[in-house]
This record gives sequence, structure tokens and C-alpha cells, in this order.
Amino acid sequence: MTEESMIPAERIERAILVLRGHRVLLDVDLAALYGVETRALVQAVKRNIRRFPADFMFRLTSDEARRSRSQSDS
Repeated sequence: MTEESMIPAERIERAILVLRGHRVLLDVDLAALYGVETRALVQAVKRNIRRFPADFMFRLTSDEARRSRSQSDS
């Protein structure tokens, strides 16, 4: 990865949320950081699930999703 293509640390830090006591990136934010569609990112992870640790991803409850949207807006 060249220096020009590196993602600024501040952009990553702004996307990090705290959910269930863990620092996480939402799929939509991770996809944006990599410049791909969210759907494509999720499909790629599902296709290669054995390459990721068991706790790599989880589904948000509706309450967590609502709170994460408000947390990312601030």
C-alpha cells in the first residue's frame, strides 16, 4: 500500500464505535474505508469465514443499531 492510498488514522478513529464493551467498525464504515459496497464486503467475509476469528463480526440488535447510528452522527 502506498502512502497516497493509506487511510488517515483520524478517519478510522471517527468510525470506531463502542458496542458490547468492544471497539468496532460497522460494515458500512469498513466498506467505505476500503471503497467497496457494503454488500460486497459482507459477501466476501461470508465466502471466506474460516479466515476470520469467531468474534470478527456479529449482528446488532435493533436497539444497538439505533444507538450506533446516533453515536456515529455525533
